[in-house]
Amino acid sequence: MSFINDNFLLKSKTAQDLYKKFAENQPIIDYHCHINPYDIYTDRKFDNITQIWLGGDHYKWRLIRTMGVCEEEITGSQSDKEKFMRFAEMLPLAIGNPMYHWTHLELKRYFGYDKPLSPDTAEEVWALTSRLLPTEEFSAKNIIRRSGVKMIGTTDDPTDDLRYHKLISEDKDFDVLVLPSYRPDKALNIEKDGFTDYIARLSDASGIAISSLDELKKALSLRLEYFASLGCRASDHGLDYVPFALASDDEVDRILKSAISGEKVSLDDADKFKTHMLVYLGGEYARLGIVMQIHYGAQRNTNTKMFKRLGPDTGYDCISTRCCAEAITALLNELEKQNSLPKTVIYSLNGGDNELIDSIIGCFQGEGVVSKIQHGSAWWFNDTKSGMEAQLKSLANLSLLGGFIGMLTDSRSLLSYTRHEYFRRILCAVIAKWVDDGEYPYDEKALGKIISGICYENARVYFNL
Repeated sequence: MSFINDNFLLKSKTAQDLYKKFAENQPIIDYHCHINPYDIYTDRKFDNITQIWLGGDHYKWRLIRTMGVCEEEITGSQSDKEKFMRFAEMLPLAIGNPMYHWTHLELKRYFGYDKPLSPDTAEEVWALTSRLLPTEEFSAKNIIRRSGVKMIGTTDDPTDDLRYHKLISEDKDFDVLVLPSYRPDKALNIEKDGFTDYIARLSDASGIAISSLDELKKALSLRLEYFASLGCRASDHGLDYVPFALASDDEVDRILKSAISGEKVSLDDADKFKTHMLVYLGGEYARLGIVMQIHYGAQRNTNTKMFKRLGPDTGYDCISTRCCAEAITALLNELEKQNSLPKTVIYSLNGGDNELIDSIIGCFQGEGVVSKIQHGSAWWFNDTKSGMEAQLKSLANLSLLGGFIGMLTDSRSLLSYTRHEYFRRILCAVIAKWVDDGEYPYDEKALGKIISGICYENARVYFNL
């Protein structure tokens, strides 16, 4: 019998009952991911498992590299089959890694394959998936439909024309919402290479020649309103750390103008600029009813040799230990003082920040909104069984677990929706343990509301779907 059975991760009868009754059949709201909307619009089909599994998946790349495999057989010129074989050789050693669970959930749910993937079964898996993936059943839209997805929030730059979101919304045969999310990182990263080139692209996209702070704000707001017109429900800020350094409009305008002229911006000035823009954009999100997401705590592109070879987002990022407690509270407080604090979701790559975040969010909740300020789901390196358990328990200890908006894939792969199942099983196991230990009554009405809320309903309400 496969270890991915009906009771996978559900050790007690209580956990099994809760999952079957309240979690298993809930729809999916995947409010933050990196799926390319072009693939959805064109209803892309994949020739083989490498294309849908290994293309762009730095989680898998990191594990294969740890086996000492040469880069040509990971991201390089080797054939798709050879790349898959290297992954299959690595996987049996990945005991305790969520990749082992994710892989076998995907093989079973989408392909009906029940054996462990290993060098012994790799040829069989390659043949099966190569036969099925090019068929209509495995087109992008059909994968999404069969996964029970109701909404997908992609991640999009303010300069994007969103043409594929518009075209998807016009497809009357596809009833899944595919909504853009506004990610203005490049407009805020004033100290990084390429900023002036980006400002030129933003000028072209907005029709506003940007040479001052007021013009930058107008351009970003114009693009944000365009995103909102196409159903945008969320923004996203990927910050190395959360800055907070207030400065006058005149000083921030000077900093921007010096950057546009090609001068190098100091880190102190960059913090002033980013703080000013985060406060401004937070107010715009509140005005338009858009959720602000903040992801922080990453050290990015740590291996400069490989960064020059492969570029960003290729598996060379890691956790930062920089504490941002005072900056986060100051940012939220500044927005609150201006009556412009939007719904906000905060994620840290450092699992040690769980209690910090959960204590902060309790200081800034708002009338009329359940859990207005959220601790986001266990992110990236925390997206593990123990990481999810730690996030859930911390949130329960210090805040209101029943108001949590639950899981997301944060993935580039259309097969990653099983991560919602993985999370839901872990959620039910954690809650069942409290019930079995006598720490919460077996009240099906109350438990059903909590679990179904975290799996689906809370996100539906929070993102106004």
